[in-house]
Amino acid sequence: MTASKDKVANIWYSHNGERVGTYEGHQGSLWTIDCNKTTTLVVTGSADNTARLWHAETGRQLHVWEFKTAVKRVEFSHDDQYILMVTEERMGYKGTIQVFAVDASRPEQSNEPVVVITPSPSKATVAAWSYLDKYIVAGHDNGTLALYDWKREEAVLTAPGHEDTITDLQMWKDGSYFITSSKDHTARLFETNTLNALKIYKSNTNVNTATLTPTQDLVVLGGGQSASEVTTTSSRQGKFEARFYHKIFEDEVGTVKGHFGPINTLAMQPDGKGFA
Repeated sequence: MTASKDKVANIWYSHNGERVGTYEGHQGSLWTIDCNKTTTLVVTGSADNTARLWHAETGRQLHVWEFKTAVKRVEFSHDDQYILMVTEERMGYKGTIQVFAVDASRPEQSNEPVVVITPSPSKATVAAWSYLDKYIVAGHDNGTLALYDWKREEAVLTAPGHEDTITDLQMWKDGSYFITSSKDHTARLFETNTLNALKIYKSNTNVNTATLTPTQDLVVLGGGQSASEVTTTSSRQGKFEARFYHKIFEDEVGTVKGHFGPINTLAMQPDGKGFA
């Protein structure tokens, strides 16, 4: 499933790249997309200040949540009963992390959030559920990390994290640790319970996204020169490759060329044999 700046979310066959269908209804750029474990529901977040719930198979729109600002990140909880949403800080409105309950058996969903967390002093840019949905881990604009006990709406732990904005945060499959990427030209591995930095992977350009391979000790970083500078460089100078690092030893082990612009997001196949 893909989200892009053309207002349309798409679903594709991963084995051959053929498009299966679209989710149409948003009026602005799509920033984020996620589906539940059984792939029956899809949620999207957009610059049109809404998040929308879709029927995965038919593309029918089931619900619209409206916000004051853009929705930059959405993610289903592990039990598929909640969705976390990260909203942008704009026009005097504070950035928030909001949690909504989802009941797949009912046609109507609640517009009232279960929880609203307002990170301070810096807005959250990314967030994810920890193991068993016990905590929400958030990365912030100033590079800090926070572990939120979301049911009590409070931060139980904060840590320095990065020197610049955190651009992505992806959990390991059991939720015990996670990887972050940042504009400080690094990606880092952190333990969820303590927010202790375990590893650091150094790049020589902005890192927009980082992901963990599920079957090998590798991490993949994506990024490159920011879009405003891209017109002046070739793809080789722009550093638009996907870069593979050894998870334990932190060494770069290879690159995969392909894009002519910065990589914004990476995802691995569950069997570890391919990535998008």
